[in-house]
Amino acid sequence: MPRMSISPRLAFTATFSLGALCLSALPAAATATPAQIATSKTNGVAYLKSLQASDGSYAGAGLSNEWAFSALASAGTAAVDVTPGGDTTKNARSVYRTLLATAGWPSATPVVTDYERASLNAYAAGIDPARVSASRNLVADIYGYWQTAEPGYFGPSANFNGTVFAALALGGAKTQAGAQRTPQLLRDALVTRIRANQHNDGGWDYGKAEGNPTQLAATSDIDMTGAAMAALCVSGVPNTDTDIAQAKAFLKSKLVPTSGAFNAMFGVNTDSNGWAVSGLNACGINPQTGDFLTSAGKTPVDFLIAQQFNPGGGFKYLPSDTTPSAYASIDGLRAVAGGGFTATPPTPSTGGSPQWVAQSAFTSGTATKLAITVDDGAGGLKVCSVAFTPSGTTTTLGTVLDSATTTATPTGCVSSVTPATGTGTITALNGKANSGSDSWKVSVDGSAFAGASRAKVINAGDTIALRWGA
Repeated sequence: MPRMSISPRLAFTATFSLGALCLSALPAAATATPAQIATSKTNGVAYLKSLQASDGSYAGAGLSNEWAFSALASAGTAAVDVTPGGDTTKNARSVYRTLLATAGWPSATPVVTDYERASLNAYAAGIDPARVSASRNLVADIYGYWQTAEPGYFGPSANFNGTVFAALALGGAKTQAGAQRTPQLLRDALVTRIRANQHNDGGWDYGKAEGNPTQLAATSDIDMTGAAMAALCVSGVPNTDTDIAQAKAFLKSKLVPTSGAFNAMFGVNTDSNGWAVSGLNACGINPQTGDFLTSAGKTPVDFLIAQQFNPGGGFKYLPSDTTPSAYASIDGLRAVAGGGFTATPPTPSTGGSPQWVAQSAFTSGTATKLAITVDDGAGGLKVCSVAFTPSGTTTTLGTVLDSATTTATPTGCVSSVTPATGTGTITALNGKANSGSDSWKVSVDGSAFAGASRAKVINAGDTIALRWGA
């Protein structure tokens, strides 16, 4: 059965700017030529377009094809340009945005990977993840799964892939202007946990290994190694880092010389190869040269292109398969196109369609959420999602912090604010007072930190970071 269909891989349904993550052009010396890659992309996009339902959707109940948005964007196709039979009213972006804004989405028992998957694909589709609708903020949804007792993990730590994809989503789904919307301290906390889970062989697996010698000594998974590498790099870790070098060595050790495939846990297959190549792409490591050019002159990209049916454009999961797989086609195209686990949305070709769509203002009386981090300047980081109901098209920092004292998830993010009323400068937060040049400052969507006041205007979808210091 396809690799995407087994249960660990399905942690995104039950339980990928990044311009920096997309290497759209490979050197002429690479074994797969630019012409071959261009043909693969063209045919692969055509196949993914054929997966669109008659109502314009890619996503639905259970395991669905929404990862197509990251693959399409990596290949240069805007989701808003993908329509069933040319019906622009049912374009893929609009239909996906409507789904994400639905009150019942994703389910009655959501898990963090639901929101991480959606953030990566919404971003690639040209939907600001923090501003999907008046009520939906995917970044805030993710923040709500911060593990206070195990800082740096998102969702139960045993499900380690939830933390890896938190790093991919929070570091990869940037602002519309291409800025990091989450503070580096939060991304550093994720990096620390990802490093702690690296197995002795240099790779990673879906489950938690930190603190467990037996798990750390276990053989790693190709797929998760690609995702964890990408998570580190999008969080600011350079590709010269020792842990990235060890991951590269692990992947190299799994190369099959005659084909360029990676010998994965479930055997040679397109999905595992796709995830590994996307990890290399995300780190700016060319998968067609150096360590990944085999003695027989083959590379992982060669293998992926060999798995593609042409002119049909779909990719088969196993070399022995005679029909294409939707999931293999998505993973294969994204990797061949040079993508990581998301991509900056391309400029649409449909006239009048913007690159981005986003909720521009709060809707008075409609409950929503905002994402907040609080850094006490002494290594204590608090992360939470704050639920509140705005009374106008904007709100204030004071109003958001007041709400956080009672409606934050997880609790304890904000315990007290001084002053408790009015519009003045915030002089103390969580019992820690301003002292000389050290004071509470605020950043919104990655802006420079500046003095925090209760009157500061907060707009729909703003990601708020508070920090004590000079």
